[in-house]
Amino acid sequence: MKAMILAAGFGTRMRPLTDTCPKPLLLAGGKPLIVHHLERLKACGIDEVVINVSYRGEQIMDALGTGKAFGMTLHWSVEPTPLETAGGIIKALPMLGEAPFWLVNGDVYCTYPIDPSATLDSALAHLVMVDNPDHHPHGDFHLTETGDVFKHGQPMLTYSGIALLSPALFNGGQCDQPSRLAPYLVNAMAAGRVRGERFDGDWLDVGTPERLAELDARLSGIQ
Repeated sequence: MKAMILAAGFGTRMRPLTDTCPKPLLLAGGKPLIVHHLERLKACGIDEVVINVSYRGEQIMDALGTGKAFGMTLHWSVEPTPLETAGGIIKALPMLGEAPFWLVNGDVYCTYPIDPSATLDSALAHLVMVDNPDHHPHGDFHLTETGDVFKHGQPMLTYSGIALLSPALFNGGQCDQPSRLAPYLVNAMAAGRVRGERFDGDWLDVGTPERLAELDARLSGIQ
């Protein structure tokens, strides 16, 4: 099974840190954020990863290369301008193949144990959900007791940025147009084809300099 890491954003909320360094290469605990993802994927048994890049993408590709240093194979999907979440995935689908793949947002830190043998059955997506953080109190989607995910309902949880996706989720999507993942998920939810689970382990949306500093202190053993 392959995985894809989304790493093509501008990192606007991280400025001024990202004025000269792309967000995936910002350090936390002495390692670039994206290296934490690669090491966890490798530890979970996934050794082939597609990474999309755009803003300062050359720096990311130069830093990680072919993936040999991590015992992995890395494939690069280069976007002249960022295509957002779904657009980036659709452009990378030829590299990902026809089987389900794990998607990981590059700007989260999470210890979720990704399962390379996981299946979707008839679902188009399986979302890893977490409790709503203070900066996102209303959540994203409703997770039922039976594991189905819908746009509305109670309780609402936050999408962690980690999901197992079927390429079929993006049928009809255009690879050269910016588009977001959420509308594809909502359409699949309306058809009853999105599943999910609640993860109560270590997770953080590393979206601001303050939260990056929080993660760095945690991983460095300062707090």
